[in-house]
Amino acid sequence: MMEPREQAQWFRETFESIREEVSKAVIGQTDVVEGVLVALAANEHVLLEGLPGLGKTLLVRSLSQALSLQFNRVQFTPDLMPADITGTNVLAGEGGARSFEFRPGPIFTNLLLADEINRATPKTQSAMLEAMQERATTAGGKRHAIPQPFLVMATQNPIEQEGTYPLPEAQLDRFFFKILVPFPSREDLARIVTATTGNETAQPQPVANAETVLKLREIVRNVPIADPVLQFAISLVMASHPDSSDAPEEVRKYCRYGSSPRGAQALALAGRVYALLDGRYHVAKDDLVKASAPVLRHRIVLNFEAEADGITADNLVERIVEHVRAQDRDPIAV
Repeated sequence: MMEPREQAQWFRETFESIREEVSKAVIGQTDVVEGVLVALAANEHVLLEGLPGLGKTLLVRSLSQALSLQFNRVQFTPDLMPADITGTNVLAGEGGARSFEFRPGPIFTNLLLADEINRATPKTQSAMLEAMQERATTAGGKRHAIPQPFLVMATQNPIEQEGTYPLPEAQLDRFFFKILVPFPSREDLARIVTATTGNETAQPQPVANAETVLKLREIVRNVPIADPVLQFAISLVMASHPDSSDAPEEVRKYCRYGSSPRGAQALALAGRVYALLDGRYHVAKDDLVKASAPVLRHRIVLNFEAEADGITADNLVERIVEHVRAQDRDPIAV
């Protein structure tokens, strides 16, 4: 059994080797790659928001290659049915020996790309999100477990909204992170074009496997979090509620609803991962601050006044962090 310091070192080295391998194929999306790997280590799912063609499919495929894991992709459309994702019972056999047999859907994999999830109907969205939460599906009265590790990366196009079914807040809340995928810089775009239009394309090599991922998750759950740091995470969530006495003026003016308790859980988990990446075996308040935007941006519901004034969820998260830090009676990061 490794000591805590050795565990932190092994975690960091393993994480960096995976990130380096994935980055060979996914150029210029450093923060996105890190965010997806943080969610994978925390045993949670990710929602990506960005324009088409920014490498989201390539990211999942590269991650599956680096981790030696199975990868599936589902293109969500309005006519997609729940059974098309989760699987269904079919009649199999010959003659009198025929019986119902479960045929698993594409969700029975390790890494699943749910492309343009907001194009499917709420019924299909709910079926997939239930499988995400329970790590299993039920068909014909029988429960079928999804293999572990299991990560869903769902994507949304922020521009085109015609013919879409936006995810309700309760379903958005099930995603650990919401990561914004930016357009690459001029230098990164040149590297992408050069790498993808020549004779040779970088292919990530296996540097880990399923057992490695499960070990990463076990280490994350064992990282301690001191009470002052936990209270800081709770204060961030409480300050996101407009009816709370802890909320800054901007939240009371522009926010309809704040984060659920899942936001505090996600902050604590992500903080543990960021602590390990910094070589520490304890969570600091700065780890929670680093996780605040991807954790809270999709858990804060804005009102019409915010849209009229050009206020975004990220603006409010930044203000919440400033407000909580100013009110913090124990400002020392422990």
